[in-house]
Amino acid sequence: MLPLNIVVVGGGAAGFFGAIACAKVNPHAHVTLLEASRQPLAKVLISGGGRCNVTHACFEPARLVQNYPRGGKALRGAFTRFQAEDTVAWFTDQGVRLKTEADGRMFPITDNSETIVECLIKATAKFGVELRLGTPVVSAKKVHPAAGFEILLKSGETQKCDRLLLATGSNPVGYKIAREFGHHIEPPVPSLFTFNIPDPKLRSLAGVSVPTVQLRLAGTGKPPLEQTGPLLITHWGMSGPAVLKLSAWGARFLHDNRYQATLLVNWLPDFNQEQVRQKILAVKTEWGQKAIALHRGIDLAHRLWQYIVDRAGITTEDRWAEISKTKLNQLVQELTQGEYLIKGKGVFKEEFVTCGGVNLKEINFKTMESKLIPGLYFAGEILDIDGITGGFNFQSAWTTSYLAGNAMGTSD
Repeated sequence: MLPLNIVVVGGGAAGFFGAIACAKVNPHAHVTLLEASRQPLAKVLISGGGRCNVTHACFEPARLVQNYPRGGKALRGAFTRFQAEDTVAWFTDQGVRLKTEADGRMFPITDNSETIVECLIKATAKFGVELRLGTPVVSAKKVHPAAGFEILLKSGETQKCDRLLLATGSNPVGYKIAREFGHHIEPPVPSLFTFNIPDPKLRSLAGVSVPTVQLRLAGTGKPPLEQTGPLLITHWGMSGPAVLKLSAWGARFLHDNRYQATLLVNWLPDFNQEQVRQKILAVKTEWGQKAIALHRGIDLAHRLWQYIVDRAGITTEDRWAEISKTKLNQLVQELTQGEYLIKGKGVFKEEFVTCGGVNLKEINFKTMESKLIPGLYFAGEILDIDGITGGFNFQSAWTTSYLAGNAMGTSD
């Protein structure tokens, strides 16, 4: 019996991990990894600010799936077979130790993404994967229903294989090939981005951060799209973990609304509106003759407080004793439900994440094999899966490619 001939298209995290898993489970298989560029693992290299946020220290599948705006339900079973704990063990076995930071993100102890790149490249050599760089794929087809695949390269060369893994990320070529095999593609749109807010006074606060705010997108129905977490004011609007999470969960809504939306900001999420009102009234009683803009009695950065006071229509001369009920109500409203107009999106560093991809109902999540085409597998960002920031997108890549690689390498 001839050894299995397997081709993986895409030299990113999922492509490498899938090829390695396949070669490891079946040392007799001939595994070829095709990457269009001369530089493999480019996204791994720049991720996490050049440190590579490999995964997240969340080792319970039921909790892990809660970090995926799209794909969480499908990943529930997949994570019982390979999850973050297994990722840590895999890299440890290859001689790469990971560390956990206070927010749960996990990085190599070297704080250098090149450690992960070198590890994956060494592992391909160790397990006998043939790595072909600068080899763009144009198309792929089934030779005939019972046989394998024929892949057409840009050079004009063709390559045959028994099993094929598409791990092309959000590359249009991968979507095109998937469509030609009959798969449906959920339209790709950006996820994980910052909010452009055209308010010069807000932008003048660039650099001010708030440990915890609650953000909500108006007009999204029930339940509303909202997130709680740290926020950073920037020279273009708002960023920080709370904004990035909300952009991920609201990716489709914001795209459909052309990135024009109303953002409701609660600067004091630990208190309800009535508690905030009572705090303000207590300050009014204690600091009656003091200027409102200078004596806040609220745990917010001084510059941010002055900005919010200004939004409530209160001048720098206004004193607490003189504040009208109307102005007090406006101040409470600004503190707990201030309205900010989103007018476009920014880019979150180089870590561009896409929402959309191959429809998950067409994939067997035990093996990552296509339900439409036997022998065709998918892994990574080509699928309609995306996570929030924090190592979750890499984890779905490791999990789906590991399952695909093992399934492809296991002889029938």
